Amino acid sequence: MESERWPVQLVNNLKDKNIEIEATILAKTGWTTDELAKAIHDSNLSESYDLVSLLIGVNNQYRGRSVENFEEEFRVLLNTALVFAGNDPAKVFVVSIPDWGVTPFAMERDKDQIAGEIDLFNQICEDVCLKNEVLFIDITDISRNVYADEMLVATDGLHPSDKMYAQWVDRILPLILEKIAE
Repeated sequence: MESERWPVQLVNNLKDKNIEIEATILAKTGWTTDELAKAIHDSNLSESYDLVSLLIGVNNQYRGRSVENFEEEFRVLLNTALVFAGNDPAKVFVVSIPDWGVTPFAMERDKDQIAGEIDLFNQICEDVCLKNEVLFIDITDISRNVYADEMLVATDGLHPSDKMYAQWVDRILPLILEKIAE
């Protein structure tokens, strides 16, 4: 459901704190970096935003795309996010890639391999963010709590539930509030 997505929950939490912000969500579940880049190119987005987030890469890993390709395309997407934020890195944040290898969907898969690859992709994201002075928020550990709480996974057995997204927002919100206060 749309209202359960983490960006919508984040916006609602900000509104609860009397911070009015509207969300424009372009990305779709299942997209890779190149699919997001194409959608941005094909969109009519041209304005500058007060806050821009980026969470991408899980489907690059899932589809077996190379780390080198991901890094190149992630750099382009982060640069695009910076442009949407008026080239102000303080207005951009990146959320780490969740680990789908712990979900029921991945029951027959090599969970250690998936975790290792997710960690590698996340390290790339974190390194690129650091070089661009962009906030990197790690939620991957929350995604790995599925073993302790099956309610963190949606009914499809793969995607995060609204409960997991709420935990992400609990981690993201104070960091965003800090950014806004600066």
